[in-house]
Amino acid sequence: MDAQQDRRGHQRGVVDVADEAELRALVGEPSAGAVRKERDRLHDLDRAWLAASPFWLLATAGADGTCDVSPKGDPAGSVLVLDDRTVALAERPGNRRVDGFRNVLANPHVGLLFLVPGRGDTLRVNGRARLVRDAPWFDDLVVEGHRPVLALLVEVEQVFHHCSKAFLRSHLWEPETWDPDAVPARPRIARALERPEASLEELERYYGPSYAQGLYRS
Repeated sequence: MDAQQDRRGHQRGVVDVADEAELRALVGEPSAGAVRKERDRLHDLDRAWLAASPFWLLATAGADGTCDVSPKGDPAGSVLVLDDRTVALAERPGNRRVDGFRNVLANPHVGLLFLVPGRGDTLRVNGRARLVRDAPWFDDLVVEGHRPVLALLVEVEQVFHHCSKAFLRSHLWEPETWDPDAVPARPRIARALERPEASLEELERYYGPSYAQGLYRS
């Protein structure tokens, strides 16, 4: 059985939702508060949240509609709020795929979700972004001596806080539910899927204690 046949088999009996009217009939209408909470600029409480957030997710879509979600992280206090409608986020050394950034060049619409460790609620920021290679405020984005070569400048169009139901359902911040050994370690995944020519010993050294020492080295 090929992959297409397998997919067709899984789709038997699947009933799609065809339009928004059908969607609303299933899930209902949002409460007045859920609609009212959407804003077009940052409040002081949003600024405080951004200052406390060390981790966020960047969602983008290309001109052809293909999507990407990329995790980003820096020490708390690294998100730069330029004014109540503008946020700047530094790019740090990574795998150089720049999938999300290539999307931004074709389609500037982005979605951001900012997390604070231990908190179930999150902050969503949607807006239009552009890539910047230098600006006077780049000096404010320096971390551990690393001055970014790129930053994402986001013009805020929507901002609001999410409640904690997703985190409560997932028990994400409850250490007693954590099981990091439920899946193979990163070196084993890399050898199986990405670098089969490398030995497991080489990959264990690469992803070992020295890996964290190069987070801000290009």
